[in-house]
Amino acid sequence: MLSELIVAGVVGVMLFFTVAVAPGIFKVLPQQWASVYVRNFFPKYYAVLGAACLIAAVIDAPPAVRLAAAVSTVLFAISLWGVTPAVNAATDRGDRRRFGLLHGLSVGLNVIILIALVWALWAA
Repeated sequence: MLSELIVAGVVGVMLFFTVAVAPGIFKVLPQQWASVYVRNFFPKYYAVLGAACLIAAVIDAPPAVRLAAAVSTVLFAISLWGVTPAVNAATDRGDRRRFGLLHGLSVGLNVIILIALVWALWAA
């Protein structure tokens, strides 16, 4: 089904970013450039993957895929409109403690999304 292919694509993008892209950003780019890149990248990442999950949730999909995609859509929206601006604000203020907590929340939400979508593909 198309919904399963979309979800598999989202999982692939998430894994590729986590394994191949993210580890190199701060190793290869100077700190200032890496920060600019990450600020520019993550809103697009959350918006595109959230939109893909929304599409997967509303088209004909097995129940597990529909549920996981719908939950993921909400979590991507929270990451886009809630967590990301808060992370950026903490960074701008130099509040390393708050940044660390919010970054941990961001990573946690991504892990939850990834687990939910992999489960959905397995259960479908």
